[in-house]
Order: sequence, then C-alpha cells, then structure tokens
Amino acid sequence: MSAVGAVYSCSRLRSCVWLLKPGMQKMSSFGLHTAARCAAKDYYEVLVLGGGAGGIAMSARMKRKVGAGNVAVVEPSKTHYYQPLWTLVGGGAKQLAASARPMESVIPKGVDWIKSQVTALDPDKNCVWLENDVKVSYKYLIIALGISLHYEKIKGLPEGFNHPKIGSNYSAQTVEKTWRALQDFKEGNAIFTFPNTPVKCAGAPQKIMYLSDAYLRKTGKRSKANIMFNTSLGAIFAVKKYADALLEVIKDRNLAVNYKRNLIEVRADKQEAVFENLDKPGETEVHQYEMLHVTPPMGPPAVLINSPVSDAGGWVDVDKETLQHKKYANVFGIGDCTNLPTSKTAAAVAAQSGVLDKTISLVMKNELPVKKYDGYTSCPLVTGYNKVILAEFDYNAQPLETFPIDQGKERTTMYHMKADMMPVLYWNALLKGYWGGPAPVRKLMHLGLK
Repeated sequence: MSAVGAVYSCSRLRSCVWLLKPGMQKMSSFGLHTAARCAAKDYYEVLVLGGGAGGIAMSARMKRKVGAGNVAVVEPSKTHYYQPLWTLVGGGAKQLAASARPMESVIPKGVDWIKSQVTALDPDKNCVWLENDVKVSYKYLIIALGISLHYEKIKGLPEGFNHPKIGSNYSAQTVEKTWRALQDFKEGNAIFTFPNTPVKCAGAPQKIMYLSDAYLRKTGKRSKANIMFNTSLGAIFAVKKYADALLEVIKDRNLAVNYKRNLIEVRADKQEAVFENLDKPGETEVHQYEMLHVTPPMGPPAVLINSPVSDAGGWVDVDKETLQHKKYANVFGIGDCTNLPTSKTAAAVAAQSGVLDKTISLVMKNELPVKKYDGYTSCPLVTGYNKVILAEFDYNAQPLETFPIDQGKERTTMYHMKADMMPVLYWNALLKGYWGGPAPVRKLMHLGLK
C-alpha cells in the first residue's frame, strides 16, 4: 500500500471510531456489569436462547425495550468467547485468554441468567423445556443457539488431538495446539482442511494457512514445507472479487489447493490424513502430515433437529429479510443457528441484530416489520501477520463494502481493524446492543464523497 493510501485508510478507520463515540459514551454511563440475576422465573416477556454474540446483543436490546426483569438468557456455559480472535491465537499473534470473559460479565445487568440447557421447544404453547423438566414460558422467543461442532464425524477424532502435530482453531480446547504444531514444524506437509458442511466463518480455514506460511518464512522453514489446502468446495471463496485476490496470494506464495477433498479420517499415531474425493465418491487418498489443521464438520444444535421451529435441515426457519419465524410470529432467530442464506460470521450477527431489533419493536406494536436484512456479512481474510483482505458482501455474493478503497487488496490498516479495533467494538458495542453493523458508517462515508 502506498503511504498516501495508508494515511487515507487510517483516516477512514478513525472516522469509524468517531462515528461510534456517541454510542460508546452512552454505554459507558451504564458502568461495568456486576452480576446477572440467576433466580429464574417460569415466565418472561422475552426469552433468549443462547449466550453467544447474537443472544447477548439481543438481550441487551430487549432489556431497553421491556425492562431487565422481563428478559432471561438460557445458557449453560460459564465462559463467553470472542471466537474471531482464535485465528490469531492459532497463529501465535494473540493469547487465548484475550478472547475469554466470564459469561456473568457479558449478560446485561439485571437480566436473568438461566444456567441450563434447552432440551425442547414448544412454540405452539409458547414455552421451552430445560434440563430436569423445567418449563419456562414466554411472550417472545429469540433463538440464538449457534452452531455445533462435530469432530466425532471424522474417524480418529477427537481423540487424535491427544497427539502432537494436530490442532483446530475452532475450539478453545484445541486452538493452542495449532500454534504448538506450527512452532514444532520441521519438514513435510502442512495440511489445512475445509469440511463438507456449513461452517462458521468460512474464511478461517484458509486464514491459518496464510499465517502458517508467513511464520515458516519468518523462521526459515518455508523451503522445507509443502503447504496444502484441501477443501470440499469447488472454489477458494464464494465472492469472485475476493476469490481472484486470494488466488493471486496462493500463486505468489506457492500454496497448493486441492478442491473437492473432504477429510474423513485422521490416523494421528501415524500422522496420516485420509480424504475422500467428492468428485469420485468412495475414492480416497492418504497424505502424511507434519502439521494438520482440522476444520470440523458442523451442524445445527441437536435440540433444533426435528424441532417445530426448524426447517428440514434443522436450522431455525426465519424470513431472510426480517428474521421473524415463518410460522410463529412471536419467534425470531439470529446468527449461526438460522437458515439465512449468508455466511455465518460475527459481522453478520451484528447486522442482523440491528434489523431484528426493528422487527421485534414493530411486532410488539402489532405492526408489520419493514426493516430488511440484505444478507450483509464480513470476513477479514487474514493473509499475513500484518495483512488482511476485508471481504464484505450480501445475499447475492456481491461486494457490499464499507470503505471507499479497493478492499480486494491486502492492507495493513485492515489487519489492525481485525486484530485491534473489532475486539473493542465486540465487547463494548455489539454485546451491549449499540452496534448494528457498518451500514450507517458505509452510508455516511459514501455520502461524504459526493
């Protein structure tokens, strides 16, 4: 990037921060959370299932609408993770601890925290069932249960993680093993996988490949490494503009990409990975590895499979523009657990939260939703320790970019946005219900150019 371009991009980033200041100042007046209430009732005006990004963001927004005592979050986990940071944790650029905070600290003050697992949904009776046959009723239900990881669907896992040379950036238990495997690399194949299922953050499986390439070059080991990306997909990325840019990076760095290859078995004791050729079902190939990064198969949470609120695939069946359930008018979905035809990312959750807030407000007034979600999602494609291609796009896989620069190029400013700015926005704006994605910033920036 030229010096002029860097200054220009930095000024735009500062504009983003400036635009956020009123909201961030407003939220700071609320102070730090002390403790969420844990004494569950049997009825809430708004019941939120899930304590991830979507669930916490919406509980904060609902608290302001109906009052803290009328909102509850059902979530069994004690820790909330900012998972987009795990790419950098696996590459040794960040610490795992920086991605974690106690669940109690992120649930809005005064909102009830029900520390339990959802076992069944009964939308016809406006209630859900929890562990120990506890029933909780609601007026409005927001489903934000995320996506489930299925390492066990790969033969030899998860027990294979007990061996060295193998890691996965998709789990708090395995992400640090990725960094250890990279540090311990000596000579041979470094293999990175993409499964034959929907995944969250579809760019992450290749981001760690680029970081690994950069690390091996920095440590003088790159000449001894054959870096291989085995993906079940038929393209490197869904949006042509960014795919073209990534293919240039892949060519320049001599990375091997094998399409339509699905990991089906790991023989960790022998350091072997077995892949099925999806173009020739039943045909397999075995690769020896010195380092293996596994992206696990994923799917909807078990409680949603065959649920009245789900489609045939087990995903919450919502209108793609309003996020309101297609059958139950008082049920809504957000994030990875839905069947919205867009990438499953935290950036998508941010944009969805703003739309869903407007949708629920109108439904509460017995009015029809008018705010429409355009499928916006973002994937900061980390291509090195100081480089990112910031991909932003809509339902139609068309670029929907925030900055008036060519985002199809690697930029240091975009890396700092990914590594330094976005975690601040996440903890202090999105989770507190004050950040609904970059649409207002995008609009103001482009108006400023006219």
